[in-house]
Amino acid sequence: MRVVVGRLGRAHGVRGDIAVDVRTDEPDRRFAAESRLFTDSVDHPVVVVQWARWHSGRLLVHLDGVDDRTAAEALRGALLEAEVADDETPDDADEYYDRHLIGLAVVTNAGDPVGTVREVVHLPGHDLLAVTRPDAPEVLIPFVTEFVPKVELRAGRITIAPPDGLLTDADVAVD
Repeated sequence: MRVVVGRLGRAHGVRGDIAVDVRTDEPDRRFAAESRLFTDSVDHPVVVVQWARWHSGRLLVHLDGVDDRTAAEALRGALLEAEVADDETPDDADEYYDRHLIGLAVVTNAGDPVGTVREVVHLPGHDLLAVTRPDAPEVLIPFVTEFVPKVELRAGRITIAPPDGLLTDADVAVD
């Protein structure tokens, strides 16, 4: 499966280095030397990272065959994707990939069904789980331990402890 890991930005210098707008929590893993990435560029559908380094808070990469500013600028705006195994998980046991959470059932800690995760919304403070409910409006649940005490990927379920007022429908019990 392919996942988006970044977008190429402007050239940096004259030797073909390119800034990356990082779209992954694991840039050191996804942009390691010899990493093979797929792009939406017609001229370079596959690129190989020669090296990557951080410079003034930005990730810079050098790609095989991109050896001058003109070649780097030609790739500006290209989306970068990495091929990852469907069962790959983050190194930290308390982290999850969005693709593993989407589609999971959401229940209260009393076991009452709430809905299904439609999307993980990434905000600067914390993430939110967008949960669709069969006969009620979608609800956004802060993805923090206080409100989401348990994620069981193998069981296909997320248990929530919603704060008062988050779930106001009569058919959903609130603990």
